[in-house]
Amino acid sequence: MPSVFVQGRPTAAYPPLAPEARRGSVRRVTEAGEEVLHKPCRDVTEFGPDLAALIDDMFRTMYVAEGCGLAANQVGVGLRLFVYDCPDDDGVRHVGHIVNPVLDALDPAGRRLLDEGEGCLSVPGAVMAVPRPDRAVVRGLDKDGEPLVVEGTGYFARCLAHETDHVNGQVYLDRLSARDRKRALRQSADRRDEVFARRAANAEALAGALAETGSGSRSDTGTGAGTGTATGTGTATGS
Repeated sequence: MPSVFVQGRPTAAYPPLAPEARRGSVRRVTEAGEEVLHKPCRDVTEFGPDLAALIDDMFRTMYVAEGCGLAANQVGVGLRLFVYDCPDDDGVRHVGHIVNPVLDALDPAGRRLLDEGEGCLSVPGAVMAVPRPDRAVVRGLDKDGEPLVVEGTGYFARCLAHETDHVNGQVYLDRLSARDRKRALRQSADRRDEVFARRAANAEALAGALAETGSGSRSDTGTGAGTGTATGTGTATGS
């Protein structure tokens, strides 16, 4: 089996960072409680350079925040769009973006629920167990408006479901009991400063690394505050 899938298709080789991140800028990551995260996003209807630039920024911000996925409303843009760089349970890497994603409703008889740790870049530092199906199929478009289908299993399925929740105006806290939601918010309050400091350091490190290779972004600080880490495909806390 190929070790990397890009836009749902097998790829022989791929760089550690998606090329989009080299062009992009770091944006501020929105946090739970901000209105843009709690209402359904609108469909993307215009495909062109502005959409491509947003995707570039989202990839860079995702890496800086140590994420495996990031939705547009997590950088303050209420559009149905997310990016991802996420492994599945077999260690296969999946990289890409999906515009106007829709999660298929799968037959319960053909899937299992996995109750595993999950976090969110918009709830910095908190990780809680959330039941998710072990398989996901998302249909949408690419940045050029071409149809796209992405399938995932295990942890990547969790990422796809989590990001589709985001564009539907739902954060993972909404899937927790009231007690666990309070625990997650306490965790985040305790760890928030540490997470933000790490994101800022990561943003600086990535900018320096790209400058050395002559592949800097449009702006190394972008429109955000550098609150977001540029190192790999993320952990349970990264979407």
